[in-house]
Amino acid sequence: MAGGPGRLLDRVRRRLAGSAADRGANPVELAVVMPAILVLLFASIQAAVWFVARATALNAAQSAVNAQRVHQAPAGAGEARAVAFLNAAGDWLVGWDSPGPDCVIDIDTTEVVCTVTGTSLSVIPLVSFPVRQTAHGTVERWTTG
Repeated sequence: MAGGPGRLLDRVRRRLAGSAADRGANPVELAVVMPAILVLLFASIQAAVWFVARATALNAAQSAVNAQRVHQAPAGAGEARAVAFLNAAGDWLVGWDSPGPDCVIDIDTTEVVCTVTGTSLSVIPLVSFPVRQTAHGTVERWTTG
């Protein structure tokens, strides 16, 4: 080997270090790419929070339908069950209590429909993401055979 192992080691170091023209390029590249990475990160977190809020609203509406469709259930049983569920579920769904859960029994079709509305938590300031979920069920009743 011409030059010995020391010269080879110097060449490898120079190759890994790059040229003098490239010094400081990594921080500039990171400064250009980092805002895009942060936007994607916050957007993915917001999407996950929105989906959890939708699932919470749907579960509350289904719980309300199950309570209201029972044979001879008192009026307001569905709303009370949804309120209890949403109080226990945490703050994934915000503002659900201003209109409150709404359960309607249609006498003609013997169907109960419960709707829960609100907004999801927001990672992005000054932006709200509305959530509205509805569940349907048939009211239990006695029929003649």
